[in-house]
Amino acid sequence: MADKKPGIIRRIFRFFGTVINGIRTIIGLLFLGFFLMILGGMFADDIQPMPDSGALYLAPSGVLVDQKSYTDPFGQILSGGNQQDSETLVRDIIEALDAAGRDSRITHLVIDTDYMAGGGLSKLEEISVALLRFKKSGKPIIAVADNLSQSQYYLAAHADEILLNPLGAVMITGFGAFNSYFKEALDKLKINMHIFRVGQFKSAVEPFLGNNMSPEAKQASTELMNELWQFYGSQIEQLRGLPSGTVHSYAENLHINLQASLGNSSALAKKQDLIDQVATRTEMSAYLNEMIPGTDGKFNRINLKGYLNHVRLGKINSAAAKRHKIALVVAAGNIVDGEQPEGTAGGDTLAGIFDRLRDDSDIKAVVLRIDSPGGSAFASDVIRDAMAATRKQGIPIVVSMGSYAASGGYWIATEADRVLAMPTTITGSIGVFGVIPTVEDSLAAMGIYSDGVATTNIAGIMQLDRPMTKQAEMVFQSGVDNVYTRFLTLVAEARKSTPAEVHKIAQGQIWTGQRALQLGLVDELGDLSDAIVEAAELANLSEYMVDYQRKPLTVYEQFLSEMNSNIGASLAGLGVRGSDVSWLPESLRQQAKVLLKPFNLLDQLSDPRGVYLYCEQCPQ
Repeated sequence: MADKKPGIIRRIFRFFGTVINGIRTIIGLLFLGFFLMILGGMFADDIQPMPDSGALYLAPSGVLVDQKSYTDPFGQILSGGNQQDSETLVRDIIEALDAAGRDSRITHLVIDTDYMAGGGLSKLEEISVALLRFKKSGKPIIAVADNLSQSQYYLAAHADEILLNPLGAVMITGFGAFNSYFKEALDKLKINMHIFRVGQFKSAVEPFLGNNMSPEAKQASTELMNELWQFYGSQIEQLRGLPSGTVHSYAENLHINLQASLGNSSALAKKQDLIDQVATRTEMSAYLNEMIPGTDGKFNRINLKGYLNHVRLGKINSAAAKRHKIALVVAAGNIVDGEQPEGTAGGDTLAGIFDRLRDDSDIKAVVLRIDSPGGSAFASDVIRDAMAATRKQGIPIVVSMGSYAASGGYWIATEADRVLAMPTTITGSIGVFGVIPTVEDSLAAMGIYSDGVATTNIAGIMQLDRPMTKQAEMVFQSGVDNVYTRFLTLVAEARKSTPAEVHKIAQGQIWTGQRALQLGLVDELGDLSDAIVEAAELANLSEYMVDYQRKPLTVYEQFLSEMNSNIGASLAGLGVRGSDVSWLPESLRQQAKVLLKPFNLLDQLSDPRGVYLYCEQCPQ
């Protein structure tokens, strides 16, 4: 007798059961794939052995930074992105270059800047110092590139030979400072921006006040850009042995010379002695194989990460024997109140790090690396207060300024025993501002009104749907004036001056590190390595290890971060490389970010009192 055919309900449930089992199988396979990739990633760092004789292949990815920005590891895994592709630590490059200069196994340095998105001039300068130290070893440096942007060329110019693709170009265009101005748009939207500031050069609020740059801001920006441009040009000319003024002439007359060269950018660069050879990728590869013979048609090399693994492995035993530590703390990004992820200088986060350092008897000195244009006045003082408590415990603090340590960044620098800056560091911007928008007119245009009663004339001081009273304006301006007075006092005490003298070089004015040294705002010029040596001298240490401090991660974050790193390493080992810097939608998002920067800034900095120490003119 034939089996009875299952009913419709049973068939439906059986179908869903099959689907669910299929989903389980797929999920299981995905997890198995992730697991195998993690296992592969654990050994990916060791895939590339250390050659007995070969080149250090230096190919920085993304933006040059002092501290990598924290991104959700799980989100990174799902999106297929990798943090390593978007940012490269400057200190990693310097550490590798210094070790390679002493390493007999490293015979050449090959610089490939095609994956580098850029970096502040002071960061390029720090790497430049390390490259010059490497050159003293007598080992050849070869630079290869498809294209060379202004920042990429700064590194390539250190090479003994620069090879550029026939379809490539050297795009040296000069420096500029541009902003978007919203006054007319705000008027049309009937949004009233109430501005409170001290310092005629404090230009962060100018986008809300007019439709163009003020004469004071133009003066300050022009002086700054000219000084940085002069430095850039003179360094390139010195490195390439070019006559003075060559770089400026190249940028200024690029359109004319390109037309004369029939648009052949690589030929023009060679004619101007900015490069040495025009070569296709195949020709570059053949040249490198000839200069640094290897196997399988590839020149002998080891990349940055692989080389650092070997270098650091050799340091483990020697470091373990050194009990005394110099803590390296990084304050990077906007200064914001509360706990913040790395890449943003959180007031509570950094204060917590200093609190832990005071409890560690092995910490004998601290180097604070500041790479920040400022932000919240309150958060800045929270950090400074934690530094003061650390110094009172007898632990010296040395500040090393990165690309910028301005406004709030300079506020926290006042609590240091010594302050070092690079010649191209942007600092100063000693000034204060506050911004409170009200939208009563916008709402009125839509027929919405605010009304009510209050016991005082400032009871509705923070209601943005009501006009700001004169009394409220006086309250906000008094707060800004008070913070500025405190700023002047802190600087005066730190620099052994008077508030009146500091006021002359304050008022929001920005300075390069070179000018800041002349004005007495910093103690000496030097890079991060110099700051560490200075800290060791203050603590009377002859032997020590540098202990890089990080915000503690949860076990979950550590696991996912390691998993993300391992997956990225495995993909790299397979020849798959992620890169966000060339993705057009990201570029468009960056343009939108710049366009709306003044509005985003107010939302991000979130000072409890709406008072900010921020340098708008600092290049981002």
